Amino acid sequence: MKDQSPRRVFVVDALRTPIALRRGGLARVRPEHFGAAVVRELLRRTGVAGGDLDAVFAGNAVGTGGNIARLMSLYAGVPQSVPAVTIDMQCASAAASISLAFAKIAAGQADAIVAGGMESVSLQPARIYAEGDERRGQLAATGGSYYTAQFSPDDLHEDAMLRGAERVMEQEGVTRAELDRWVLESHQRAAQAERDGVFRPWMLPLEGSPFNDTDDELARALRLADCTRDEGIKPRMRQRLLDRMPLLYGDGTLLTAANACRTNDGAAFLLLASEAFVKAHGLAPQMEVLATAATGVAPGESPRGAQATAEKLLAREQLSWTDLAAIEFNEAFAVIDVLLERTHPEVMNCYNQHGGALAYGHPYGASGAILAIQLLAALQTAGGLGLLSIAGAGGLGEAVLFEKRDSYELL
Repeated sequence: MKDQSPRRVFVVDALRTPIALRRGGLARVRPEHFGAAVVRELLRRTGVAGGDLDAVFAGNAVGTGGNIARLMSLYAGVPQSVPAVTIDMQCASAAASISLAFAKIAAGQADAIVAGGMESVSLQPARIYAEGDERRGQLAATGGSYYTAQFSPDDLHEDAMLRGAERVMEQEGVTRAELDRWVLESHQRAAQAERDGVFRPWMLPLEGSPFNDTDDELARALRLADCTRDEGIKPRMRQRLLDRMPLLYGDGTLLTAANACRTNDGAAFLLLASEAFVKAHGLAPQMEVLATAATGVAPGESPRGAQATAEKLLAREQLSWTDLAAIEFNEAFAVIDVLLERTHPEVMNCYNQHGGALAYGHPYGASGAILAIQLLAALQTAGGLGLLSIAGAGGLGEAVLFEKRDSYELL
């Protein structure tokens, strides 16, 4: 019988597209195509053959349905013999993909998995409830069509996530000044990161096809791309602009288009591998995955999911917040930042060091893997423990703990 002890799991490398605005530089490219571009290039630059993979896991929340991960994997040139699975945990989909890959490798059921996600809100299709579904009648104004799925038994509103953020802000007595400060901070940090080229080592610019040496369908599809930088960052964001932002829900509320992140197009993937695979292929790991956690909170209070899941993971691993060298939360809403700062002000110097989704945006199915790359960048100099956590629609959360070292001793 095989050794049943958990195996070590490493991040061999990671790569993402630039994060494009809705109707921006990736608007005419299907997510399975720009996702495939990232996977193909990730394998090329690591030297790992697609046939050596045990699986491809891809998060996707608002795509066309079906197993879009399999479609993407085939476009990337991964052999037909390699299975692919689409994971829908909404905003937490890519983090869930990483968690599942970690579990499979640690359990000895796989040695190498590409995990992450892709999303195109530009090409998000409308759907329609069937005639026998009572929700079709409840959405009579749209003929039963909808863009956003139902996340809670008692809420059919398409803006349920926005309403949830407003609800949490009201419950916690959050102020406009607290929210505005984090909006400005996010854009300023992201703008500085862009000037410094922080993410350049892990970004695949898409201006036309990067695969002009081929004439396959993927190369042709990517010729419609025109995205070489993260499009949402506003270096000139100022308080006077925030002061003019209209309140989404009217007087007495707090939510604006600035303190809620945009929804975006983009893809990000990691190559995860066992210790044996890394050694056999002569690879140099960039991080080690140590642990994952998932949890649920009230469906109508989804912004609480990020911190709740992080707390669960740290408690399970018997760690404190101050043990972490880098922390990345997905800034779907600025209230997420405010709540963490109120409860753990001692760690805010290592939190979202290069800005967050308030500046970059949020391509739902990819965001968890984008956070992993944010951690990788933040840990480059000093190393140490890094934690990502992301809240998902319907009151969910997924967190992953990594460690970055100068070198790794492999058995």
